[in-house]
Amino acid sequence: MSLIKVQEYFKKFNIDNRIILFNESSATVSQAAKALHTEEKRIAKSLSFKIKDEIVLIILAGDAKISNSKYKAYFHEKAHMLPFNEVYEKTGHEVGGVCPFALNEGIKVYLDISLKRFETVFPACGSHNSAIELTIEEMEKYSNYIEWIDVSTY
Repeated sequence: MSLIKVQEYFKKFNIDNRIILFNESSATVSQAAKALHTEEKRIAKSLSFKIKDEIVLIILAGDAKISNSKYKAYFHEKAHMLPFNEVYEKTGHEVGGVCPFALNEGIKVYLDISLKRFETVFPACGSHNSAIELTIEEMEKYSNYIEWIDVSTY
C-alpha cells in the first residue's frame, strides 16, 4: 500500500517509472546497498523521531549516525526514536520502507548534511524492496523538507 502511495505521488512529477523494485529485501542499509550495487553511504536512510507531539523524519546518509549532542542542540531535547510498532501508523510507511514521500499529514522532514557529499542518493519508496535514485536537488524538491540540518556524525 505504501509503495502504491509513493508511485502515485511520483506520477505527479512523471518520475514514477524511476522507482526500482527488487526481488530481495532492501529494508536495511546493507541490504539496499547490495541490491543496488552501491556503497552503503549512498543509501538515504529515514529515521523517525517523536518531539513532543510531533513526528519528525530525518534523512541521512547510510553511514551516518545521529549525534545525540547535535540533535539535542538543534531540537532542544533528547532524541526519542519512534517505537517500531508506531512507525506505520504515524508515518504511513512500514519500517524498512520509510521515506520522505507520500507521508501522513503533519510530518516534518529534515535533510541531514551527510547527504550533501553525494551527487545522487537512494531513498526507499514505501516498501522493504524499493528505492529510487535522486539527485540532491531532487531530494529537496520531492521530500518537501523543512531545512538542511547537521545532527549526524559519519
